[in-house]
Amino acid sequence: MINNSKHKTQNSKLKTFLFTLLLTVAIGSPAFGADADYDSRTIKGLEGVNVIVENIQPNIQRYAQKAGITKEQIQKDVEAKLKSNGIKVLTRDEWLKTPGRPVLYVNINTHETEKYWYAYNVRLELKQVVSLEANPSIKTLASTWSINMTGMANIGTLGVIKNAVNGLVDRFVTAVK
Repeated sequence: MINNSKHKTQNSKLKTFLFTLLLTVAIGSPAFGADADYDSRTIKGLEGVNVIVENIQPNIQRYAQKAGITKEQIQKDVEAKLKSNGIKVLTRDEWLKTPGRPVLYVNINTHETEKYWYAYNVRLELKQVVSLEANPSIKTLASTWSINMTGMANIGTLGVIKNAVNGLVDRFVTAVK
């Protein structure tokens, strides 16, 4: 009986490893982004940004909260990091008056791969109002810069998700400056 339990644990760890390996190979690397020089030029000289953080998914909320990963905490952390690096965080009223109405959008997507193990994807996007080349009278909110990071975490290591958010915000700050 003990042998069977040990086999199940090893089998479970192997499945997690293979899933992570497959995810990494399929996607290419754990960090992605469109923050090349061309894309970075679309965000140079911003007067500031409004920050929008999506809700944390219900499948992970209970555990994430214990790791300090809540919509409110992520919002505070991102805004504090931007301010400390000289990037103005726009209120809604300021945002409505700012050319391009730039929004820094933060999304944390999770999927439970097995009990207490989660694949995650953290995505940061800078969205701005742009005009269509084919019809300049049409304006729409579009992503002009983005970056994301994927990985795996269990309920004891969910802090890596918060670290991923911080690292991606650092990349945004570097791209803006």
